[in-house]
Amino acid sequence: METDKKSLWELLWDYDPNGLLVVDSAMIVKIVNPALCKMFKVVPESIIGKNVNEFIDDIEDFQYVLRSNEVIRAKEKEYSVYDIFVKKVVFPIKDQDIVACIMVDTTHESKQKNEMLKIKRETLDKVNQVVDKQMKVAQEIAGLLGETTAETKISLLKLMDMLKQENT
Repeated sequence: METDKKSLWELLWDYDPNGLLVVDSAMIVKIVNPALCKMFKVVPESIIGKNVNEFIDDIEDFQYVLRSNEVIRAKEKEYSVYDIFVKKVVFPIKDQDIVACIMVDTTHESKQKNEMLKIKRETLDKVNQVVDKQMKVAQEIAGLLGETTAETKISLLKLMDMLKQENT
C-alpha cells in the first residue's frame, strides 16, 4: 500500500503543471519537477546539488522562510532572463529543515495585462494629442473671431460716426 501512495505522489510531482522546487538550509537544490525545469529551461542534473542562486536570482524569499518559518503566498515575480512571470508560494518544511516553493506560470496572463496597459497608454496619448489639437484650433478660431469682431466693431463705429456727422 505504501508503494502505491509513493508512486501516486511521484506521478503528481511529475505531472503537476506548476514548478516545484525544494532547497535545504544551505540553499542547495534538493528536488525539482519537470514543470520547473521547463520554466527555467534546465535539466534536473544541471541544478540538483547546486546553489539555487545559480539559476534563480532572488533567494531572499527562501532565506526569509527558512529563518521565520512563515509562508509567503502568491508573490508575483518576473524572471526576465527566462521570459516568465510566476506567482509563487514559498513554505518551510520544518522537521526536514528545507524550504519548498510552488511556482505557477502566469506568463500568458501577465503579457496580456502588459499589452492591455500598453494599449491604454497609447490610447491616452492619442486622446491627449487630439485634445491638444482641438484646443489649438479653438484658439485659432477664437483669434479669428476676435479679429473679425474687432474689425466689424471698427466699421460700425466709423459708420455711426459718419451717420452722426450727417445728422448734425
